Order: sequence, then structure tokens, then C-alpha cells
Amino acid sequence: MSFALFIVLALIAVASALVVITQRHPVNSVLALIVTFFCLAMLYVMLGAQFIAALQVIVYAGAIMVLFLFILMLLNLSQPQKWDVRGPLRTALGFAVAGGVLLIAVTMLRKPLGLSAALDPAMGSVGSVGDALFRRFLLPFEVVSVLLLIAIIGVVALVKREPDSGKEAGDAPK
Repeated sequence: MSFALFIVLALIAVASALVVITQRHPVNSVLALIVTFFCLAMLYVMLGAQFIAALQVIVYAGAIMVLFLFILMLLNLSQPQKWDVRGPLRTALGFAVAGGVLLIAVTMLRKPLGLSAALDPAMGSVGSVGDALFRRFLLPFEVVSVLLLIAIIGVVALVKREPDSGKEAGDAPK
């Protein structure tokens, strides 16, 4: 059953990733990207990496996608869509999605998905991620944090800089 669930999640992830790059409407692309991120999080759960799955949902599907949607809504690049379109295809698609979500939830709650004997059971846990970050990869972790700090300082410097208007600083408007 876990192999079938893996195939279903992988197919949904690939299909929604294709929708991201083929959709002309940017909001629909972002929503399809959220579906892709959730499918990847479910695949992480199947591998036993619950912490990484939670980070996937919180950071990517939560924060970054909300930022993308906010920017798209702020720019208002699209033309209005008809969201009130009703029909048998939309109803059937809604029931199919709801059934798929229910099937995944029942499968996950019924029994824990088996891990391979080759995988470390602690892989993806909070302790293993912390150990990897602060012991094995401490130097790259600190380099990335310094680079992010430099980027933040650069953004603040660009925002604080006054635009050149072609006037001298002492010239008063007449």
C-alpha cells in the first residue's frame, strides 16, 4: 500500500509541477506549486523525516508561497477570472480530490509506513538535523548566515539611499 501511495503522490507532484510551468495565470501557478510542496512533504513523511516535512510545509508552502501570492496580488498582473463557473466536471474533480485526501489520511493513520532497513530511523529528526548543522556542517552554516546578513544590510542600504533627482543638495525648489 505504501508503494501505491508513493506512486500517487509522485504523480500528483509531477503533474502539479507541470502545471506550474505551463499555466499562463500566475496565481494558478503558485497554487500548483503549493500542491507540489505538500506532495513533497508527504514523501518526506513516508521516508520518516517528519522534521524535514514540517520545515517543507512551514517554510516553503507557508511563508514563501504567501509572499509570492502577496506580490502577485500587489502587482495585479492578471485579468479577472471566472471563479463562479459550475459544472459536472468541476464537481467530479472536487470529489476526486477530496477522496484522494481522505485516502491518504486513512492510509497514514491506519498503520505507520515501513522504513527500509538501510535507513537510519533517526534520519530527519530534530536531533539529527541539529547535529548535522552544528557539528558536521558548522562552517557552511555560519558562512550562509554571514552572507544573509550581508544581503540584509545591502537591501537596507538600497532602500535608505535617496534617488538622484539631478539637483544639488543645497538647491531649494522655486
